[in-house]
Amino acid sequence: MIKAVIFDLDNTLVDFMSMKRQAVTAAINAMIDAGLGLSVTQVQARIDAIYKERGIEFQNVFDQLLYDIFQKVDYKILSAGIIAYRRAREAALVPYPHVTMTLVALIKRGIRLAVVSDAPGREAWLRLCYLDFHHLFDCVVTFEDTGERKPSPAPFLRALTMLKVTPEETIMVGDWAERDMVGAAQLGITTVFARYGDTFGTVDSHARYELNDVSELLDVIDKENALAGGRGS
Repeated sequence: MIKAVIFDLDNTLVDFMSMKRQAVTAAINAMIDAGLGLSVTQVQARIDAIYKERGIEFQNVFDQLLYDIFQKVDYKILSAGIIAYRRAREAALVPYPHVTMTLVALIKRGIRLAVVSDAPGREAWLRLCYLDFHHLFDCVVTFEDTGERKPSPAPFLRALTMLKVTPEETIMVGDWAERDMVGAAQLGITTVFARYGDTFGTVDSHARYELNDVSELLDVIDKENALAGGRGS
């Protein structure tokens, strides 16, 4: 029987890439208005290059941008960018449709909930707290907790231990086939691909189930539990 669900965070519970694009665009326009003498296209290209090199969660991207351009940080321009970024991020950071409803329904069923994310701990918790999701999960496992990223088994095993469940009693929901689905499947966790959050154009997720809406997860659990009942387990 299914007793727990592990969720990825970004592009599974929240539309991270959409939020990131809106926040960066707002920051670029604010920095140009504050005196950054480049076009939107030029600044975007430089920021994209920094994120490609340092990772999408790199926190000092605007400092690096300004240093690369001026060999120093112009705090007027930097501050304008940071404030615009934060305001736009807060406006754009919303859960996917029916996420809140589904989480509440799972809790009412007695299902234990976890997040396993490759995001830095502080950033993952900030997103969860902003959405008022931080009280809904029994455990949250981020990169700092194991020092390993999915598909390594370490983050999944830590979540299973904290949830006090076996892989056979657990479902993993995520948008990244090569990390979320592969990592969970190698431990025997039932895999559910968040098709609605896919940003890679994934053709074959190799997951047992796929969701076009997160609320479909409730039917998946019913099906799995019916199968388990039929097997007498």
